Amino acid sequence: MSIRLDGQVAIVTGAGQGLGRCHALALAERGAKVVVNDLGDESGKSAHADAVVEEIKAAGGEAMSHGANVANFADVEDMVKQTMDAWGRVDILINNAGILRDKTFAKMPLDDFRLVIEVHLMGTVNCTKAVWNIMREQNYGRVVFTSSSSGLYGNFGQSNYGAAKMAMVGLMNTLHLEGAKNNI
Repeated sequence: MSIRLDGQVAIVTGAGQGLGRCHALALAERGAKVVVNDLGDESGKSAHADAVVEEIKAAGGEAMSHGANVANFADVEDMVKQTMDAWGRVDILINNAGILRDKTFAKMPLDDFRLVIEVHLMGTVNCTKAVWNIMREQNYGRVVFTSSSSGLYGNFGQSNYGAAKMAMVGLMNTLHLEGAKNNI
């Protein structure tokens, strides 16, 4: 039995390469229309996201790219607006965008700590917040958070990353409770 997602719309952040790219391709292969998000340049264009969109289209799928910086809520709102304008719904959000700024805590500038928190935690908050009421009104949605064992167990030189990933787990557990009555 194969899971089909025909007619569903998915947004995948950090989808220009790596795990996010794999998520985007797998969703498209199962029939979802996919927004491939990856951080864009000054003009908002993302060559990595555009390349994944071309892969999806070459395989017969539907996709569009968006270079939103997930740490910027206005960028995220624009991405969701463009998604709604194109396809009228958002069924799946995969919060996968992330960066690393690894250093021991003693040597880590607070700006590096804050930046990782902004991208991982606040990026997840921003994207989820931007689609939450859409999913509530649809009475359906699926939100996935990419976390890490660094959050659960720690990892040398990743205090910022571990803190962000553990905070995401707390957010996920709370949203699971709050979204249950709306099938999210």
